[in-house]
Amino acid sequence: MNILRFSDLCAQNQVRGQRVFIRADLNVPLDAAGHITEDTRIRASIPCIRMALDAGAAVMVTSHLGRPTEGAFQPEDSLAPVARRLSELLGRDVPLLANWVDGVTVAPGQVVLLENCRVNVGEKKNKEELARKLAALCDIFVNDAFGTAHRAEGTTYGIAQYAPVACAGPLLSAEIDALTKALAQPQRPLAAIVAGSKVSTKLTILQSLADKVDQLIVGGGIANTFMLAAGLPIGKSLAEPDLLDAARSVMAAMKARGAEVPIPTDVVTAKTFAADAPATIKAATDVADDDLILDIGPQTAARLAAQLKSAGTIVWNGPVGVFEFPAFENGTREIAQAIAQSPAFSIAGGGDTLAAIAKYGIEQQVGYISTGGGAFLEVLEGKTLPAFEILEKRAAAQS
Repeated sequence: MNILRFSDLCAQNQVRGQRVFIRADLNVPLDAAGHITEDTRIRASIPCIRMALDAGAAVMVTSHLGRPTEGAFQPEDSLAPVARRLSELLGRDVPLLANWVDGVTVAPGQVVLLENCRVNVGEKKNKEELARKLAALCDIFVNDAFGTAHRAEGTTYGIAQYAPVACAGPLLSAEIDALTKALAQPQRPLAAIVAGSKVSTKLTILQSLADKVDQLIVGGGIANTFMLAAGLPIGKSLAEPDLLDAARSVMAAMKARGAEVPIPTDVVTAKTFAADAPATIKAATDVADDDLILDIGPQTAARLAAQLKSAGTIVWNGPVGVFEFPAFENGTREIAQAIAQSPAFSIAGGGDTLAAIAKYGIEQQVGYISTGGGAFLEVLEGKTLPAFEILEKRAAAQS
């Protein structure tokens, strides 16, 4: 993907004295008292901000937080907790500015945080009037918010259209590089793990990957639907019987290419969905009418782990069982450990996937951990993200 990178501009000394507008993803979870409960996204934004400050820029940073109503700012919409955390991480004061669309005062070597951008009227629908005002604030626009790359909004797309220079920050650049390595130029065999409760939410992803991957491992409720499509009993497990034809078409597309969707040969069942429910390992053919399938069985887990250890590239989205319950976590743990031990380049994304990675302590063994949920899924679907599209257009025009 041909895009302009902020790191290159800094290396070429083109940033000193320039007004740099960074769109970061600082949309972190807050508790009822307004305290940040998890700050990964803030910490991930620091390298870009430091890069701009070290290059001598006048730095403006903004992000959305939550789902505010445009033109109706509420106290809970404020980035004040984020400003405090940024100040701690940067070791310097980061002032928070409200009502900033018509002008921002910031000097080279300084950084300011601009209040919740989704409060600005016209942000979500990318109104041209707002986009031009945003672009007028800066000399260089830097998109470093992969988590919003699938949205064409004022601070993700419109400003990139009209700013004098538009480029990708280090976090967005790393995402592009990892996704290109995993999907556009993969080392074979390419294995994808797609798990979740419903086929319907990930059907287009499964269909897109069926044309690309060598192994398509399904898990969770999705696997139940595929088991049903393969003629296996699933008891009262979560599934979507109306999508059996869709599941069969994915399996057929894979088979036609000499690839496969491995169907579980054993499962872990319970009579109720509860952490303390007794777990029973069964052959996939022996699931009873009142059984709930809550994990893949040890035989299936071992077979999939062996495949992953011999893969060239692994894409992981979703745990394969109810890993939050100790009795039903073995499948996900085996998958996680196999990915950690595999020489393959691996990329993982999605909230539950990140929770599993953290639980099993394999952060250092995963090739790249994506910061974007919806954006990551849309790339897996084969979609071109709006933020990528406009940066490519601008790079072509600027070259």
